[in-house]
Amino acid sequence: MGKVLTLGEIMLRFSTNQGIRLAQSDTMAVHYGGGEANVAISLANYGHDVSFASKVPNNSLGEAVKKHLARYHVATESLLFGGDRLGTYYLESGIGQRAASVVYDRAHSSFAEMTSIEWAKEDLFDGVDIFHVSGITPALSPTWQTLTLDLMKSAKEHGCKVSFDINYRGKLWSQKEAGEVLKTLLPYVDYCSAGYMDAVHLLGIAPQEGEELPYYYKKMQALYPNIQVFYSTKRQVTSASDNHLTGTLWMDETYFESTTQAICPIVDRVGGGDAFSGGLLHGLLKKVSPQEIIEFATAASALKHTVHGDCNQFSEEEVNGFLAAGSGKIIR
Repeated sequence: MGKVLTLGEIMLRFSTNQGIRLAQSDTMAVHYGGGEANVAISLANYGHDVSFASKVPNNSLGEAVKKHLARYHVATESLLFGGDRLGTYYLESGIGQRAASVVYDRAHSSFAEMTSIEWAKEDLFDGVDIFHVSGITPALSPTWQTLTLDLMKSAKEHGCKVSFDINYRGKLWSQKEAGEVLKTLLPYVDYCSAGYMDAVHLLGIAPQEGEELPYYYKKMQALYPNIQVFYSTKRQVTSASDNHLTGTLWMDETYFESTTQAICPIVDRVGGGDAFSGGLLHGLLKKVSPQEIIEFATAASALKHTVHGDCNQFSEEEVNGFLAAGSGKIIR
């Protein structure tokens, strides 16, 4: 198994019950989550040696973050304590034709307010096979744009593969700003989660009528030949509770597509993309075939949609059991 480091902000999430508007809710479910932490948990579930680097306040909320990660066997030696607050966000759960919506309250969090790299890079990247970060981190501040680039360069200097999920969030920064920052980051990336929308709206690739996803993967790789693997999902949305998910992978200059997974009803969509990334990185670390990689990653994402909270809660054996048995069948 591999050694992985993920780095980013972890937040406290408050979620309404289905059918209740945020403004009318008097009770909420509470979970901890964040893209990079969710990927860390997935990979730890699959047996990898995983550490999560972040910064949380030195209070009971920060301690709860540490316990949350430890519960899933994610190492927390690189979890720093300090600063004033833990970022939060509020999720109004979608149902039927009404989509879910998010309200962020993450400004001035302990992680977002960091102004320098507070870890010793030699310790942070020692023996690490993959360093994973997402586009949410540089979206937090101009300082984090610089720090993310510095960390990527350091990871490469220490022999790590760099995994990057573009994970664009329009509530955090504009497409123009994101596109400019991506130009500085992507030359240091080996594995990248990016799809059609990223190619057109962030990377400046002109849309071509009639062209499918392989065309855009080729174009992105032409821009950044250092990136060995591109991946993303295609999601057919019937309603907030009924989706069809297909995984796609560009590897060895070849396009691969998974079996489509029907997900109905969806219990919780948040973290589905992180579960997909975690499943894909797992396959890369195990060095299985590209088709096996994309089938596993898509199945892992489909399973995540069936549980509450941000993080994937399934083991490698359970994901493989789901693939073998087929959707909805009893595993005996």
